[in-house]
Amino acid sequence: MTTAIEMESLIADNQQLRAELQDLLQQAHINQSIIERHQAFDLKLIGASEFRELIEVMLSTMPGVFNLETVTLSLIDGDYAIQRILRDLQIGINEFPRLLFQKQPLAFIDEDGPLAAEKPRLGEFVPALHGPMFPAYQPVSVAILPLVRQHRLLGYLALGSAHRERFTRSLATDFIQRLATVAAICLENVINNERLKHIGLTDPLTGVNNRRYIEQRMQEEVARSQRDRSALSCLFIDIDHFKRVNDQYGHQSGDDVLREVAARIKKELRLSDALGRFGGEEFVVLLTHATRDDAVRIAERIRAGICSRSVMIEGSRDPLKITASIGAASLMPPDRSRPAMEVKQAMLKAADLALYQAKESGRNRVMLAATE
Repeated sequence: MTTAIEMESLIADNQQLRAELQDLLQQAHINQSIIERHQAFDLKLIGASEFRELIEVMLSTMPGVFNLETVTLSLIDGDYAIQRILRDLQIGINEFPRLLFQKQPLAFIDEDGPLAAEKPRLGEFVPALHGPMFPAYQPVSVAILPLVRQHRLLGYLALGSAHRERFTRSLATDFIQRLATVAAICLENVINNERLKHIGLTDPLTGVNNRRYIEQRMQEEVARSQRDRSALSCLFIDIDHFKRVNDQYGHQSGDDVLREVAARIKKELRLSDALGRFGGEEFVVLLTHATRDDAVRIAERIRAGICSRSVMIEGSRDPLKITASIGAASLMPPDRSRPAMEVKQAMLKAADLALYQAKESGRNRVMLAATE
């Protein structure tokens, strides 16, 4: 027969079990919510098809999803190839202050010696070690996730927390490793996509932009200038007597001349300007925020740079002297009442006419024409 004391003990045990069960159910609901939130985040990562979209998800969305104070992404870009592609595709690096670039992998060492390249690093923030990844904010604890694909290190995803216990060396890294794998796959995919875009907008011979790109960019810049009421100029450049080079020395030598001229033009331009091969031996330069005086000054600099040094070509004993004629046109500012495409065509036509006048006037000179 159960005594009153035993009954009270059974009731107390039952209540405790109920409380523990309730705690377990509550924790299960919390865990389920976390899993669903993380799965939704994974889908956002996987669904990002463009570089700008992926960076927004990583650097802007991730801190809220994972309750972090900061997240940075460091890409290994020793030859500046990624940065050049982003610039040519008009993706401004300054749009993303937490997007960083490293020339080479960082050397991570702890008391046990160098760590494996693919292993996440968790622990207390050490300025000398982690400072390059957190230039604007110093967290208390960090998780550094190497992003590796096909045994190639793409960069690091760095998570920063204001809580010391958030990331410790004893913490299991299964989930973080999975996150790094997903992020690396997505990063590789979008970089490859942007490379393909870049190839489609690049002249394969000279490595500068192609006609499709320069016309598209020019229309965008005309529209921007119409909004901002700012000056915009373009240069039409043609290599003088280029047909003679092909006829006398062959098309391979002609290709060498085209590459050299493109390089000399590019050397005189600002990062905000755009250079494109328009066809054959013709190049077009788009000069942003450039007045008529700016256009003439830059064009003269380009003309002088092209003819300043002869070009050594195969099949010729003596270096070949190369010159170019340049036509310039400016919008100060563009007419707002006309469609951007119409204004763009008028500016190109004016620059082309000025180029023709430069040719008729003796070549190796700059002529300036006004747009309609």
